[in-house]
Amino acid sequence: MARAPLLQLNDISLTFGGDPVFDDLSLVVHEGDRVALVGRNGSGKSTLMKVMAGLVEADSGSRILPPGISVGYMEQDPDFAGFATLGDYAQSGLDPADSWKVEAAAEGLKLRLDAAPDAASGGERRRAALAKLLAEAPELMLLDEPTNHLDIEAIGWLESQLKDTRAGYVLISHDRAFLNALTRATLWIDRGQVRRNEQGFAGFEDWRDKVWEEEDQYRHKLNRKIKAEARWAVEGISARRKRNMGRVRALGDLRAERAGMIRRQGTAAMALEEGTKSGKRVIEAKGISKSFDGKTIFKPFDLRILRGDRVAFVGPNGVGKTTLLKVLTGEIAPDSGIVTHGTNLEMAVFDQTRAALDPNATLWDALALDPSMAVSGASDQVMVRGAPRHVVGYLKDFLFDERQARAPVRSLSGGEKARLLLARLMARESNVLVLDEPTNDLDVETLDLLQDLLGDYPGTVLLVSHDRDFIDRVASTTIAMEGDGLATVYAGGWSDYRAQRAETVPTREAEKTGRPKAPASAPREKPAGKTGGGLSYTESHRLKELPGLIERLEAEIAKLEELMSDPELFTREPVKFRKASEALAERQGKLSAAEDEWLMLEDKASG
Repeated sequence: MARAPLLQLNDISLTFGGDPVFDDLSLVVHEGDRVALVGRNGSGKSTLMKVMAGLVEADSGSRILPPGISVGYMEQDPDFAGFATLGDYAQSGLDPADSWKVEAAAEGLKLRLDAAPDAASGGERRRAALAKLLAEAPELMLLDEPTNHLDIEAIGWLESQLKDTRAGYVLISHDRAFLNALTRATLWIDRGQVRRNEQGFAGFEDWRDKVWEEEDQYRHKLNRKIKAEARWAVEGISARRKRNMGRVRALGDLRAERAGMIRRQGTAAMALEEGTKSGKRVIEAKGISKSFDGKTIFKPFDLRILRGDRVAFVGPNGVGKTTLLKVLTGEIAPDSGIVTHGTNLEMAVFDQTRAALDPNATLWDALALDPSMAVSGASDQVMVRGAPRHVVGYLKDFLFDERQARAPVRSLSGGEKARLLLARLMARESNVLVLDEPTNDLDVETLDLLQDLLGDYPGTVLLVSHDRDFIDRVASTTIAMEGDGLATVYAGGWSDYRAQRAETVPTREAEKTGRPKAPASAPREKPAGKTGGGLSYTESHRLKELPGLIERLEAEIAKLEELMSDPELFTREPVKFRKASEALAERQGKLSAAEDEWLMLEDKASG
């Protein structure tokens, strides 16, 4: 039985002062459709959704909405003028008898309905718009990044709501797990064209790659045909008194077709480069705790992070993930306990608030005026991992074109702002990456590339994210913060954490002391820093000696590295250079052995 159409776009064309965003675009959304709307950042996904919602009028074409069909759009920046609270906004236009629907949505989305709009965060305002849409229950819901600013619990609640609804919906999201669970068809925007596939997002990448392969084959055949026809046009002149003008015109048409083919955008040329190698111990936390205004963020907590670890911090919004991260990185001090950093740490930080970006600055200035990237005396150059690069050239690595270089940051989409922040982050050499919600707004291709880069990165990664799929792909250890001040260490990513959590129950002693008992399979799960236990007297004495020995070796290595940084040393004093090289290798070997011995004794002391 054919499904009734909910919305139809016919021959839509739209231009914003330059190249067409869409040209002769047509699509239909049917009753019960569950559609993923995907495409590169800046491809026009949000614009298309606004056309579907009737908020943006196309230059030409028609939007057809059958009588009696309601379309609801989750606004990115809702207008709260005239509303005293977020709840007043969310309930506006509803029958008072349906106010319970707003309250139910607010509970699932963790929204404070009594909050004043001018005091609410951007995330709370977006959640109010989402609660309003869910309560209105239109026949077609248009959801633009509904999971942004939602924690994992709220994402799970929204997922269950959308699974149960009878309404049709179109989703824009960067969250693979969310899209895989909910969608049964895919709309793909690519270079102004919209294709539809009757498979959910799980089949998108295979379908996309097949389309691109067929496109490459067609372009190859077209080029061969043009080459053959061009040879005929040139070589056949001497053999014929008259040209076959129809064939000549056909050659011109082939060339015009090739010229009209829009090359697809390449992958961002992002790269990460490790600076000085850090020591094996990156961060050691012993008995750290933190409270704000009488609220316990986390109770006394022990953690050891070693070089190469990928540690994900998960939990509800407001539970304290970013606070714990800032305590571990030394940005804020703990109320109790000690945080010790290893040697040679070079941290690069990705800030989820985008606070590092001035909305009124141009993309050019956002890079060239950054003190960590500025090149003295060259306003058109930036320093990228120790080498100067032209600003525009570096921006192109992150898929920005030359026209955007002088555009203000405020004109960028959320995904483009994330890419600009990644450009600043990746210009620096580092051995510790601190990533606070890096995946928000990024398209699938950029997420895949970032995941691959993190997989190859030799340094240490600390990650806060609500993207379950990304955590599974990246994290080797997950720290779960679930409230009540508890922080528990689990081996693996999100799926591993959920599986282990279902199998383990904290002991009464752990609940009393607030020191969480991690699952048996979790690495380094026992509290660090306790001596005694299974150590002999000699081993205990050695454990006390080792930190001083490690410190001395690190100081000697630093001096030798400084000596050998002189580029003229090898030519000027070859013997001295050779001896310094041998001494450096010897001390690096001793340092590695000392660190291994310290870790072995520390583990043994911990029981």
